[in-house]
Amino acid sequence: MTKAELIAHLAAQVQLTKAETAKLLSALINGMTGILQSQGKLTLPGLGVFTVRERPARTGRPSQTGAPIAITASKAVKFKAGKALQEVVQ
Repeated sequence: MTKAELIAHLAAQVQLTKAETAKLLSALINGMTGILQSQGKLTLPGLGVFTVRERPARTGRPSQTGAPIAITASKAVKFKAGKALQEVVQ
């Protein structure tokens, strides 16, 4: 599903215009991003938990050359689905 399709689907369910729904979705994404940046964890009951995970620096080897390369430390967002979501999907 694309972002445009999601906006159309949500707009029909909450009876808002697509423009209003797009603003709401953007605000939700910006809010979630801000919370993850500042607190590192976001729990949405019924959906799941988003956490920021530290990835240590490591050495990798590309398959084309096999020469070792340094991969710097980074952060990644991890999502763990909640029980309710797991039950609906399965």
